[in-house]
Amino acid sequence: MKHLPKHLRPRWRYLAVGIECWPDASIGRRSFQRAVWYASQNLLGDPGSADADLTVVRFAFADGAGEALLKVRRGETDPARAAIACIDEIDGEPVGIAVRGIGGTIRAAEEKYLGRRGQVPEERNVVFENEDRVAVVRNGTGDVRLETSFVGATDLDYDLA
Repeated sequence: MKHLPKHLRPRWRYLAVGIECWPDASIGRRSFQRAVWYASQNLLGDPGSADADLTVVRFAFADGAGEALLKVRRGETDPARAAIACIDEIDGEPVGIAVRGIGGTIRAAEEKYLGRRGQVPEERNVVFENEDRVAVVRNGTGDVRLETSFVGATDLDYDLA
């Protein structure tokens, strides 16, 4: 079978996405792709979801922070961004997702928007609610470990122990 001529091939745009979650969360590529498909289908419906054709191209997640590169058809970036904004949890873990930017090629999107995850998270002993606790700190904010979960806090909410 012959390839389509260049003017008939589908054109793609690549969305660079930042993912943030609690430090002990474990999110895989497959579950992220499933969440993207469900959000797209729920917001855009079957025809809109098929038009956008959102696919995860690159995915990395560790220590509560990650990034992904999503392929979307040209002209469908606005509906795709709206669908991604609807994702609030993956596998029962609450997540924050932000589109960092859009590129015309994988290489351009990676070089411009991915690879710079900010600060590497570090664990510190802090005083929160008058008790010594452990916090995972990154970018000026901390996730303070409670007995069963985490609570998000800024450096104004806790003191270094």
